[in-house]
Amino acid sequence: MEESNNVVLQGKGCTPSAIEGAQSAENSYLQTGPDIAALLQKIQQSTEIVGQDEKLLKKIIRRYQQAQELKPYQAELIQLQQCLERRGKKMILVFEGRGAAGKGGTIRRITQYMNAKHYRVVALGKPTEEERTQWFYQKYIREFPRAGEIVLFDRSWYTRAMIEPVFGFCTSKEYQDFMEGVGGFEMDLINQNIILVKMYFSVSREEQARRFLQRRKDPLHKWKLNEVDLDAEERRDDFTEAKYKMLKNTHTMHAPWTIIRSDNTHQARLNTMKVILSVAGYDQLDSSLDLTPDPDVVVSGAYEVERMEAHHLRVGKY
Repeated sequence: MEESNNVVLQGKGCTPSAIEGAQSAENSYLQTGPDIAALLQKIQQSTEIVGQDEKLLKKIIRRYQQAQELKPYQAELIQLQQCLERRGKKMILVFEGRGAAGKGGTIRRITQYMNAKHYRVVALGKPTEEERTQWFYQKYIREFPRAGEIVLFDRSWYTRAMIEPVFGFCTSKEYQDFMEGVGGFEMDLINQNIILVKMYFSVSREEQARRFLQRRKDPLHKWKLNEVDLDAEERRDDFTEAKYKMLKNTHTMHAPWTIIRSDNTHQARLNTMKVILSVAGYDQLDSSLDLTPDPDVVVSGAYEVERMEAHHLRVGKY
């Protein structure tokens, strides 16, 4: 971030000291020390920046305010961790969605202040030759939490319902077996006293395209692009149909899907934290903190299925 802003400000003729002031101010938004008034005063000392790049100034302030808004919920997540540890409970968080839907950024905000000894982020690559000979769920079960631990799956066994059938990475029988059997598999997890939260991040076509373009241009984020995501952009309608079938068949009473509208990344992150905290059954740190998700951002999988069916009736596709 610093490097890219450097280029912008140097292009506008700002002095090195002014650039340093902007970077220092932008870094402050992640810190708990200064309040917003102190931050504003610090920024306004760099008059060149205020005069020449008001857009950057607004961005710094907005990012600071958003980071501050997340902090009470991040503190609750630490409290949740401690409750799970005391009670010996296990938690699995499943993050699914299209490329550039905001899964990774949300996971980073969730785990930002957590005790690293008691959580793991799992993002498995394509199966090895050995894994192809094993039971499909085996590589995921190896990553399941021990007592007192949270495991966050950045894409999960639901690749069998979304990516694999669209790209032909599995047979029709393998797909059908998964769709028929995953409900029982997840019931077994619940019976083993595991808290399972399944979240699907839904991003619009326009916003996804904007994020892909941004990643192509930014050398610091280009690594996020992968071949599957880029190909999936061209097969969006196929993925939408796969999403519908997945939700229709795997949204159950014991393991429901929660849909996160993620065009607004900050609201998606904030409301994902609320979803996790509201279903966890822990001793809340601040009882006055509202854990109710915003209904404009968070909807149930059942509602999403109904919405998609209504859309299909109107235009002939999901």
